Amino acid sequence: MYRDIAKLIMYGDIDEDCILYQMGEIFREFEEGTQSNAVLIRKVYTQIKRLLTVATDFGFDKNLWHNYLAYFLITNENPFSITCEKIGANDGSVNHFARNDFAAIKNLFEYDFSEIEKSLGIDCFTQISNYHAIEKKELMYNKNVSEKVQALSSRMEQAKDVEGFFTAVTEFYRDYGVGMFGLNKAFRIGNNPDGSVKFMAINKAFRIQDRTDSKLVFLPINNMDKVMLSDLVGYEIQKKKLVDNTRAFVEGKKANNVLLFGDSGTGKSTSIKAIVNEFYDQGLRMIEIYKHQFKDLSNVIAAVKNRNYKFIIYMDDLSFEEFEIEYKFLKAVIEGGVETKPDNILIYATSNRRHLIRETWSDRNDVQQDEGMHRSDTMQEKLSLVNRFGVTINYSKPSQKEYFDIVIHLAAKAGIKMSEDELKAEANKWELSHGGISGRTAQQFIYYLQGQEDEK
Repeated sequence: MYRDIAKLIMYGDIDEDCILYQMGEIFREFEEGTQSNAVLIRKVYTQIKRLLTVATDFGFDKNLWHNYLAYFLITNENPFSITCEKIGANDGSVNHFARNDFAAIKNLFEYDFSEIEKSLGIDCFTQISNYHAIEKKELMYNKNVSEKVQALSSRMEQAKDVEGFFTAVTEFYRDYGVGMFGLNKAFRIGNNPDGSVKFMAINKAFRIQDRTDSKLVFLPINNMDKVMLSDLVGYEIQKKKLVDNTRAFVEGKKANNVLLFGDSGTGKSTSIKAIVNEFYDQGLRMIEIYKHQFKDLSNVIAAVKNRNYKFIIYMDDLSFEEFEIEYKFLKAVIEGGVETKPDNILIYATSNRRHLIRETWSDRNDVQQDEGMHRSDTMQEKLSLVNRFGVTINYSKPSQKEYFDIVIHLAAKAGIKMSEDELKAEANKWELSHGGISGRTAQQFIYYLQGQEDEK
């Protein structure tokens, strides 16, 4: 095994703490006889436990060794895999080195563990090659990752030769990409205090290499809400504007940054989640970023600008008080900085404020009237941020009729058996004591009814 690992070229840059490297060292020590059986058994069990942790984290089943190697290939970013992500496999010279690696990985994939099991008196490799996972709820693991890894693993099992391996993996890169961006829809930005980035199978983050060495990491958001735009009742004009802009974006056409503003609970954040779900299979990804992270925006953009995906940088509930200056970082990034914003990045934000920055009457003290034009420096400064969003979409509070329509639609979807008149009467009582009319209030009312039915 360790000889095959040593042959890796494109995929050879692996950390010494990763499962694959440690397995190779175990088999080297076993072959050379430099360790006692007791030490070898302990080392084997340590790596088997790590593989079982992977299976629990990602919901892997059947052959865990095959799943691990498939995961290793999917998440390994190197010149070959990133090129395949962008243009697919071609006739470049790098393919020679990649085929060398796939020959070695195919040997690892089909490795015979019977000799070490017989010698050490263990059966753990046999067990993980036909593993039956305990059935668990989907929310306990990332189903999107699980399905893709196991689908590639199954296809690799069916490959008859190295060329079959090569085709299976390169087609996966072409269809889904490589690394965490290929496996997940959405990400947050976090900090990695010690700056270490080790390829462990249980690791769900990878570092952004940036010029300030700030040790940022992309953290995949597992099990994102599966809401679709059809689930958002009403707001057809608003949804069409959002869809048209996003479709142009993913098709490589010119598109605008978008601001969704309006009353609380009207579906602004839900619309953003739905748009990512709608266009995910066309290469759309989302990076959620918070106000205190705006200073790192340039580094985040630098990390993704050359990838073969379209990225929405999402800012939820965006607003600023007078003493907050983070909006200046945002202004520079959106439009106005020396560096042009890449074509594969747009900024989508939601806010309850139309102008994002809190305004006061004192802002108008220096307003001059000149044929109806405002010339207040203070006001222009505060309006300059919202003006950088080319598309602004207003989500206003629904009328009572629209509120009842939302309730009836959600009740039907939830399978609640109540007459429309009864639903309207109870929904009216609910909104009077729960924050007024909104889509969120309607959804909370339906949750309440579902809870009552469950009790019955």
